[in-house]
Amino acid sequence: MNEPKKMGTYRYRILALLAFATTINYFDRSLMGIMSPELIEWFDWTKQDYSFIIGSFQLAYMFGLLIMGGLIDKLGTKKGYVLSIGIWSLFGMLHAAVGKGFSFIGFIGARFGLGVGEAGNFPAAIKTTAEWFPKKDRAFATGIFNAATSLGAIAAPFVIGGIVYWTGGERGSGDLKLWQIPFLITGLLSAIWVFLWLRTYKKPEAHPKVSKEELAYILSDSEVESEDRLPWKSVLNKRQTWAFSLAKVTDAVWWFYLFWGAIFLAENHGVKIKEMGMPFLVIYLLADSGSILGGWLSGAFMKRGWSINKSRKLTLLICAIIILPVCFVAFTESKWVAVCLIGLGAAGHQAWSANIFTLVSDIFPKKATASVVGIGGMVGGFAGFVSSLALGSVLDTTQKAGFFWAFLIAGSSYLIILGLVHLLMPKMIPLDENLKPIKK
Repeated sequence: MNEPKKMGTYRYRILALLAFATTINYFDRSLMGIMSPELIEWFDWTKQDYSFIIGSFQLAYMFGLLIMGGLIDKLGTKKGYVLSIGIWSLFGMLHAAVGKGFSFIGFIGARFGLGVGEAGNFPAAIKTTAEWFPKKDRAFATGIFNAATSLGAIAAPFVIGGIVYWTGGERGSGDLKLWQIPFLITGLLSAIWVFLWLRTYKKPEAHPKVSKEELAYILSDSEVESEDRLPWKSVLNKRQTWAFSLAKVTDAVWWFYLFWGAIFLAENHGVKIKEMGMPFLVIYLLADSGSILGGWLSGAFMKRGWSINKSRKLTLLICAIIILPVCFVAFTESKWVAVCLIGLGAAGHQAWSANIFTLVSDIFPKKATASVVGIGGMVGGFAGFVSSLALGSVLDTTQKAGFFWAFLIAGSSYLIILGLVHLLMPKMIPLDENLKPIKK
């Protein structure tokens, strides 16, 4: 008697590449935030100057998501991803060429180009996940590659701590040594990724290493789609697009942790550049656990027979409740209590993020996913841009009040936003390739 043929697992090789790309993405993105206390002092920037520099990244990321999302849907995942990582690697390395005499303009230009390129990562990754995983596994798969954001953010302070050093001194009179090297590392990592991606990626239907059994599993709960392209404008009038976009406003909170966390720890708890590794290790290990568990939880609810609508939204409610204690970060005098509370908020955010990304592929056809993710990311980028400029202005005048309001908003916003998302999208009815509701 012949034993049934085992289903292959080639889709997890693709998932590993998504995780690798996202690690590079966040390693590159985190470098500026980790070095920010020393860069501000060495280049003699104000907090408002710094907010404009990171704001240029967020502004570019905002428009880049809109452009890159549509480009990836048009070019396809394979070419679109390579274009994205090529742009962000080039501008990431250009940071190292910025001299002290033109640091403000130089960093604004480098950060702007980095933002345009990095904007392609999540639209491409979400589209790839929709192509390679059935709906019931997508939140978990998204949680896995989304957890790689933390791997990149964890690696950054340790690499910086092992290479970069500060000679100290009064404002602007010390010397920051070897700060350019971490920016150059990205180019090497990206070249390795592009080589692996071009050798590995094809759509599952056309991939010779995907078994019939695995392909049947991947397509088990997907609708058959034509090759016709959907212009990104076609999704703009859908309430579901704006429900997702509203949920992405919380990106501003994540970027607050990423770009302002080191400044908060340095100024409120005296943490130096060589000491940033352990606090960020704790924060992002917690964030990783949240990303994976959050993705797993909604899938577990679905496997119990719950609807997608109930499973996703209950998971989002749990995330929002977990995040609430972040409101008290500015009140504690203990560095490690503050770190753990931020880590709890980061865990809740990553679990939230894994599930809201999956909302797109739950509802929209695969051909529209990158465009919708791009539109939502643009909204999140705008929220981050406005909040960074506002925080930079406030911190130059009153440090304690600025961080008090920042953490209060960071902790309470998710519950409010979830309520508004539910009002916009009380039911999650999938749309066909013509963006019409699918009747069961």
